Amino acid sequence: MRQQKITIDPITRLEGHGKILLYLDEDGGVQDAFLQIPELRGFERFCVGRRGEEMPQITERICGVCPEAHHLASAKALDDAYGAEIPEAARVQRELFYNTYIFSDHLLHLIFLGGPDLLLDEDTPKEQRNVLGVLQAYPELGKRVVQVRAGAQKVLELIGGRAIHPVFALPGGVSQPVDEEKRKELAAYVEAMTELARDMVSFFHEQVLPDPGLQALLQSPEARLPVHSMGLVDDELAPNFYHGQLRIVSCEGEEIFLGDAREGLDLIEEHSEPWTYVKFPYLKSFGWSGLEGGPGSGLYQVGPLARLNVAERMATPAAQEEFERYLDYFGQRPVQATFAYHWARLVEMVQAAEAAHMLVSHEALTGRTVRGELSAPGKGIGVIEAARGTLFHEYRLDDHGLLEQVNLVVATTHNAGPIGMSVKAMAQAAARQGDLDERLLNRVEMAFRAYDPCLACATHFLPGELPLTVEVYASDGTFLRRVGR
Repeated sequence: MRQQKITIDPITRLEGHGKILLYLDEDGGVQDAFLQIPELRGFERFCVGRRGEEMPQITERICGVCPEAHHLASAKALDDAYGAEIPEAARVQRELFYNTYIFSDHLLHLIFLGGPDLLLDEDTPKEQRNVLGVLQAYPELGKRVVQVRAGAQKVLELIGGRAIHPVFALPGGVSQPVDEEKRKELAAYVEAMTELARDMVSFFHEQVLPDPGLQALLQSPEARLPVHSMGLVDDELAPNFYHGQLRIVSCEGEEIFLGDAREGLDLIEEHSEPWTYVKFPYLKSFGWSGLEGGPGSGLYQVGPLARLNVAERMATPAAQEEFERYLDYFGQRPVQATFAYHWARLVEMVQAAEAAHMLVSHEALTGRTVRGELSAPGKGIGVIEAARGTLFHEYRLDDHGLLEQVNLVVATTHNAGPIGMSVKAMAQAAARQGDLDERLLNRVEMAFRAYDPCLACATHFLPGELPLTVEVYASDGTFLRRVGR
């Protein structure tokens, strides 16, 4: 007897392309689920033979939403490959740029990509369940978000040379210093960011968190995922998006690793499956045991939820206050609620805004020395926290500075296993509630959108008639019906 299959293709409001395959048993329950990524990009292969210093501009083309992460991860890998010491002015400039990116990207998710899941009722008609629906429901907030995010993008442009696909980071530093006039212009935009971050916290607690639908998701047993967590922390074990030590904490809260972030690649292996181009990383010391969680599993997660799980505190005052509220709500650590990713993203957005506010006033920002000396080329690893999680760039250069080897492990690759598990759990829970109708599309998609996955260069958050369909087949393979959006 052939198995009944449901296909959700394409999945929406994420960066990239993918589809979900659900296999049903004879009783209509979900027996298995797969998040399939059907595209192969091959960036690592076609970078071999290029000049190392071209990489910050090449790799940022991987994504149009988070090029800043690839730009600086690449620059950091080259810093390491050339043994360069980064001048203080260059470091402050990079960190100001990067915290602004984190703020802007998290704001993008909370309003545009994940916003419809957080801010609109589940019964909202599907044609209104998009960013325009959010802006219509909250016009004043929407107007302010658009204005402040435009200012944040201006900060990225003033420092990076371009708001999208920046050009300022070089091996050993940055391309030019920031003068006092530019600093004052940056400060005005950053001030608006910090004000909005504070107000977003109030809005969340007054308008979002009290919603019974969100409460149910945060407390849902189907939306709890016992996997390990990975992220960068500073010397006081607070999250640091640009630089820090790598920390890994088990699903039971025990520290597995704390040390040089460049050693992280030695701790993981990647497992391949024939039905997807995405690999499944796992902790080498635990081994591969399939897409299963628990203390003995090697699967781990990265991103906002994971970063808060590996941190003991936040780096700025308002973020620390919200972090404590967050921990009080869940009552235990590490937090394993998949939909807590959204709340963790808000906590991080506050820290990013506060950190940018401190950095824009840092006396070193306007320093004139912005590039250090380079030594002979060799091997380098750059590690940074992309908005979606830990990002590794590993390069090996020959004596002429040409690339001999390139290895990139991006955040959504780390999260591939947990995302697949969350999709399956949510699909099984939805199937138990009744007929598999259009609600299933949104419920299952909500599970992967919590991770804010970045699957490719394209984004799918604009409103319109996307060809999203669920096809239902009988157990003998006969086509039964199609549910479309």
